[in-house]
Amino acid sequence: MPTVPVLRSEWIKIRSARAVLGSLVAVFAATAGVTVLTAAAIGTSEPAAMGEDRLLAAFFGINFGQIAAIAFGATAFAGEFRAGALRVSLTAVPNRTRLYLSKAAAVAGLAFVVGQVTGLVTFVAGQAFMGDGALSLGDPGTVRAVFGSGAYLTLIALLSAGLTALVRSGTLVMSLLIPFLLIVPFVVGQVAGGAMRFMPDRAGQMVMRAQPDGALGPWSGLAVAGLWALAALAAGWLAVRRRDA
Repeated sequence: MPTVPVLRSEWIKIRSARAVLGSLVAVFAATAGVTVLTAAAIGTSEPAAMGEDRLLAAFFGINFGQIAAIAFGATAFAGEFRAGALRVSLTAVPNRTRLYLSKAAAVAGLAFVVGQVTGLVTFVAGQAFMGDGALSLGDPGTVRAVFGSGAYLTLIALLSAGLTALVRSGTLVMSLLIPFLLIVPFVVGQVAGGAMRFMPDRAGQMVMRAQPDGALGPWSGLAVAGLWALAALAAGWLAVRRRDA
């Protein structure tokens, strides 16, 4: 089957699976919703109420949105490994690389579009409640941060998708990756020191900071997160190519 029909079939799979579509919607709802609610509650209470870095604070809900992005990537791929679904897919698309890359492209495309909309709405709606301390799209770094927030959510979804293809379980990936990104940096951060800056979340979120924090800048940090996602996708591809369906 040619690539375009395969891409269309992957879109149909995502659209028809409630869990997958729901997690994609949750990326927007969690990121924008938490940011707006927090800004409305404490945004004008005191300076730096939402964080020392005002630009990063404009995306306060990104840590919640990335959980949904993990769920989106995991559930989009996990369906292939239940009840022999991969055998059925390979019957229609015998080329495993084409099937895998088409699925990854569908996840990346949808996550990127939703991520960009989420980043823009999060920034504009959240800053509407920040009073005199509000940032605007004309301030230095804001356009980069809006674009970068969507790109970051896309990379997290791809990281999750690649790992799911590797271990063939979305549940396992979510149960390991969510604590890995949200808890491990705080638990071992003091011990690991500067190495923690190269974790996918710490590095990727540099693109939303006003000023560099450590060795990584905005784009180099996003590149590090991209390498994490690329490594996961490559590992998943090897697993899909070599293992029995």
